[in-house]
Amino acid sequence: MTKSEGNWSGIVAKKSRALLDGSNLYRRLEVRLDDGTSLDVKVDRDLWKELEVGDRLVQREGEQPRRG
Repeated sequence: MTKSEGNWSGIVAKKSRALLDGSNLYRRLEVRLDDGTSLDVKVDRDLWKELEVGDRLVQREGEQPRRG
């Protein structure tokens, strides 16, 4: 599931980046939500570099995901 809106929180399970369209580098995190489900989240470069596997990520309605 890919989701970037609403309220959720979880732990970073995996970090990845790829040139999916051949010209733009996309940074993604796989987040294991508190309810046990997984979520793929696109994030900006600064947040991607700041986070490591095992860090908590929090999303609040109307905001960007942030380290929590």
